[in-house]
Amino acid sequence: MKASIIGATGATGSDLLELLLGDSETESVEIFVRRSPEIKHDKLTVHLIDFDKPEQWSHLVKGDLLFSCLGTTLKDAGSKAAQWTVDHDYQYLFAKAARENGVGCCVLVSSVNASAKSPLFYARMKGQLEEDVRKLGFPRLIIFRPPSLIRKKSDRKMELAGIGVLRFFNRLGLFRSMQPMPTDLLAKAMLHAAKSVGGGEHILEGKAIADAATNASITDHTR
Repeated sequence: MKASIIGATGATGSDLLELLLGDSETESVEIFVRRSPEIKHDKLTVHLIDFDKPEQWSHLVKGDLLFSCLGTTLKDAGSKAAQWTVDHDYQYLFAKAARENGVGCCVLVSSVNASAKSPLFYARMKGQLEEDVRKLGFPRLIIFRPPSLIRKKSDRKMELAGIGVLRFFNRLGLFRSMQPMPTDLLAKAMLHAAKSVGGGEHILEGKAIADAATNASITDHTR
């Protein structure tokens, strides 16, 4: 299996990259980043790119599948327009390039409650991305809609506060479908799904993501 990743230096992407590099079925991994990661590996090829210049990198997005887990926050982006550029436009352009180059599978990280018709900006942005990638016609499209993600060593105060509130309600038996999820669990589920699900479109949410990660752990343990 030959894989490409965008968002490889983020929380989910870095966990996924580590898994892919240690996976016996993965022959090579190519990542597209603004800055080089600290990790080095014989399987790994790093492309340092300008995301705003697809003419310089679109021909390089090849292989068997694309893992798309790029994203930013409104605070880091500075405006809704800038966040849309990163979370929607860049990911769509990579998916488009991958499909044009014959990549047969796209694994896309979206968001819980994603809908192009949502009144909420973030959910609407993710829903529009789903719709636009869907139109590209991948033989296999696997969409993950995780709840709030628990990132290692996160310093995002609002994110940590939100996770704390959800955990409180979870202990009361409320909002179980929105139970916060560690990024390494999401990464395990992504790799397992990429290797196991058939053709067509698949959407995985809360429990289905957790089940996929559990199945991945069982498979690794029995090898």
